[in-house]
Amino acid sequence: MKQLMLGNEAAARGLYEAGCSFVSSYPGTPSTEITECAAKYSEIYAEWAPNEKVAMEAAFGASLAGKRSFCGMKHVGLNVAADPLFTISYTGVNAGLVIGVADDAGMHSSQNEQDSRHYAVAAKLPMLEPSDSAESLAFARLAYDLSEQFDTPVMLKMCTRVAHSQSIVETGERVEPSQKPYEKDGSKYIMMPGNAKRRHPVVEQRLTKLTEWAETADINRVEDGSDHSIGILTSSTSYQYVKEALGDTYPVLKFGMIHPLPVQKIKDFAATVEKLVVVEELDGIIESHCNALGLTVTGKQLFGSEGELSQNIVAEKLGKAPVSGPAISDPIPARPPVMCAGCPHRGLFYTLRKNKLTVLGDIGCYTLGAVAPLTAIDTTICMGASISGLHGFNKAAGGEGPGKTVAVIGDSTFMHSGVTGLINIAYNESNSTVIILDNSITGMTGHQQNPTTGFNLKGDPCTKIDLESLCRSIGIKRVRVVDPYDLAACDAAVKEELAADEPSVIISRRPCALLKYVKHPGPIEADTAKCIGCKACMKIGCPAISVSGGKAYIDSTLCVGCGVCTQLCKKGALGAKKEV
Repeated sequence: MKQLMLGNEAAARGLYEAGCSFVSSYPGTPSTEITECAAKYSEIYAEWAPNEKVAMEAAFGASLAGKRSFCGMKHVGLNVAADPLFTISYTGVNAGLVIGVADDAGMHSSQNEQDSRHYAVAAKLPMLEPSDSAESLAFARLAYDLSEQFDTPVMLKMCTRVAHSQSIVETGERVEPSQKPYEKDGSKYIMMPGNAKRRHPVVEQRLTKLTEWAETADINRVEDGSDHSIGILTSSTSYQYVKEALGDTYPVLKFGMIHPLPVQKIKDFAATVEKLVVVEELDGIIESHCNALGLTVTGKQLFGSEGELSQNIVAEKLGKAPVSGPAISDPIPARPPVMCAGCPHRGLFYTLRKNKLTVLGDIGCYTLGAVAPLTAIDTTICMGASISGLHGFNKAAGGEGPGKTVAVIGDSTFMHSGVTGLINIAYNESNSTVIILDNSITGMTGHQQNPTTGFNLKGDPCTKIDLESLCRSIGIKRVRVVDPYDLAACDAAVKEELAADEPSVIISRRPCALLKYVKHPGPIEADTAKCIGCKACMKIGCPAISVSGGKAYIDSTLCVGCGVCTQLCKKGALGAKKEV
């Protein structure tokens, strides 16, 4: 049956049809929907793990037990999972194991631009790279065959445009292989030095066999063109840009397996054209391979290593007319990101800014606390770095740190990798205050459950981690909970904990305003007769508040009635709507 599917949805369908039985992932845009869609199939056990390292290790365990498994993550999540990644390349698998990673060229929702193809090269693992939804499904199925044929984990690399665009796929039936028996084999699975030394040659031999497979594989295909003055080598979404911009003008060698790349196939293609051009986003992986083969190619000097490509960029760089499309005559006004109306983090960030604190931030929607007018965050590095960084900052700063510096981290991020930083604070006794922004969900990636919410991926009740008990159990004696809608309580908590001569944790707890089960009082209104136009209410950066005619104006379609702004208005001009 033919269907219109997102790339991520199609990849999940491929997992299903290939007989995958176990999925463990950590949500991260643009990879999240693969796992969410896989969870809809009753034949697949699917879970959110606390972090990507745990997810990959769990998926390996399921493979070891004889079931086809999958773990998914975004590109920076692969950094977290790199430790098991490199070693399971040595061990190989029992049942098929597929590792999904989604890159975010253009940094639509990421703290860096990173090319995950480097991991496939470094870990000596095969990587498939679909260019549309149909290939996402087909490559996910193929990945399991390759995994079991070559005794290796297989990486499936998505990118934002493939993951979140739709195209036609033709679905098939699920074929679930029999569970493979687990057989003890210490020489294969116990990676102590003596065994690991014997496994490394196996990995190298496997890479040679995979290169041979790549030479004749259908997923690495040549598409002929009318003009052989140029031959284009490309993959993934870059292939789509090439075809849309150039059509069948030039011959194209399109790679479906991006590592290992073929050798003779590329040389044969090069012999049919006058000039080779590599079109690939981010780093020059294909280009470097061609250079190593002694071929002269043009690539990064044309397209650079930053940001996304597009049809028009490809056309421009190759001297062609731009691809036609709808023209917008008027400039589009900038729309900077902002925390939602009623966001529970707003009151807490206002308090931190008011107290002129140094704030080490973390990864989540609360990173928007760095945006004007709050501008309450000084750093954002990676998951969990706020707490570890706070410890180092306070130890190094001496009296200039404790009492003036805090870390902020979300509940999901705390469980991901923040708790180890807090253990470090307790163990090495730095006088540091950590603020856990507990909005009862993983907010930034679209409201996924996490170990603190009490529900699993499928929405069933499960064990709920008690943050207060967890913090106390690792040695933090001062733990308190505040409501971020209560500005006075937030201010008191921050001042008292910073004044304490020992580590402390403040849990700022209120559910995300966008959660369906959260009931709001309803919008408030501004009394123009009382408003003096002081703009104190504008200091919190709520999108529901603006100034019209010198007076505060509340957009009732956005306001949820959180009441934070009313605490700033000294004239009582902001209050509940009057019943008509």
